[in-house]
Amino acid sequence: MWNLHAITTLLFLLVQHALCSSPTNNLILPLKTQIPSNKLPFRHNVTLTVSLTVGSPPQNVTMVLDTGSELSWLHCKKAPKLNSIFNPSSSSSYSPVPCSSPVCRTRTRDFPIPVSCDPNKHCHATISYADASSIEGNLASETFHIGSSARPGTVFGCMDSGFSSNSEEDSKTTGLIGMNRGSLSFVSQMGFPKFSYCISGRDSSGVLLFGETNFAWLGPLKYTPMVQISDPLPYFDRVAYTVQLDGLKVSGKLLPLPKSVFVPDHTGAGQTIVDSGTQFTFLLGPVYTALRNEFLNQTKRLIRVLEDPNFVFQGAMDLCYQIPPSRRSFSDLPTVSLAFNGAEMSVSGETLMYRVPGMMKSQDSVYCFTFGNSDLLGIESFVIGHHHQQNVWVEFDLVKSRMGFAQVRCDLASQRLGSSL
Repeated sequence: MWNLHAITTLLFLLVQHALCSSPTNNLILPLKTQIPSNKLPFRHNVTLTVSLTVGSPPQNVTMVLDTGSELSWLHCKKAPKLNSIFNPSSSSSYSPVPCSSPVCRTRTRDFPIPVSCDPNKHCHATISYADASSIEGNLASETFHIGSSARPGTVFGCMDSGFSSNSEEDSKTTGLIGMNRGSLSFVSQMGFPKFSYCISGRDSSGVLLFGETNFAWLGPLKYTPMVQISDPLPYFDRVAYTVQLDGLKVSGKLLPLPKSVFVPDHTGAGQTIVDSGTQFTFLLGPVYTALRNEFLNQTKRLIRVLEDPNFVFQGAMDLCYQIPPSRRSFSDLPTVSLAFNGAEMSVSGETLMYRVPGMMKSQDSVYCFTFGNSDLLGIESFVIGHHHQQNVWVEFDLVKSRMGFAQVRCDLASQRLGSSL
């Protein structure tokens, strides 16, 4: 949810082949990473994109996969900076959603901004994002082609106006696929009981899978239940993938924090969201400060802190280091573990540090700790980005309302699933 359609990326996870069906009728999407430029804001660094076809006859589109958003949408109006759009007038299966329809009246209830009625009595939606980007247009139904099957009547947004915080990057895709738990999300409309992804930390491979994960080579997943609050609260996203963070450890040492700091308060602030649209992990102020202090204490003889109190990388990452050319890895740094109810996720080695593009201090490179302070971003939640999910099989089980995690070599997982690129 914190990665917006703006798609400001340092890494793309790009589907370059068509969907394929596994022997168990799972849908498998191969993923690949690319590195475009070094100048882009970090909050949207990693995005998953899928290439598919929409309409009759089918039109090729590329869409960002976002587990933090509900409505899928496509650019439908030509603009100078858009390289790809969907043309509804060329599709015989395109149908606008009228304001009077149940879809418009009841299934949009979880949209952050209420829908309205345009002059033609079509259901009009406006979607805004945390970086001040916004997009608007009419809801419509259309045929989405997933693998070898056609899915008619899929509801999406046919967007014709908006503002992007990074129009250059926005031009590289046609739209966005919303994958949260909302009624109109792509995964809800398709009826998939579960989906998983696995992103390699070693090379450009990865995989996104819709369906079961009963593979002999994949060890048992550790599950944690999704947290659900039925009452509407101002700061609680009811359709996000929310889990209960119980604590953090540094080299096995549990931070001395009360359990209450991890529990949403009466306003809903403090939920823990697993979001494919955010690269790094953000922690609320008191928890971040405790982690920062302990990590500093355990690394003071290993790496040199950047002595520049005015430098905060992209406004959120304020623990940075000077790293000499002689240091080849970060394998000696302490592991940071996120403990959940029934599961744990560990962050170690290279994943703990992120090189600040183009910044040097004397002959040293500047790296920053890959945990940030939610308070500095104005976010009222813990957000687990998928930089910290590299080489972890992450399963979203929608039927049993739980998430599963297992450490795995994701490059090898791609090969075993026949999707290595």
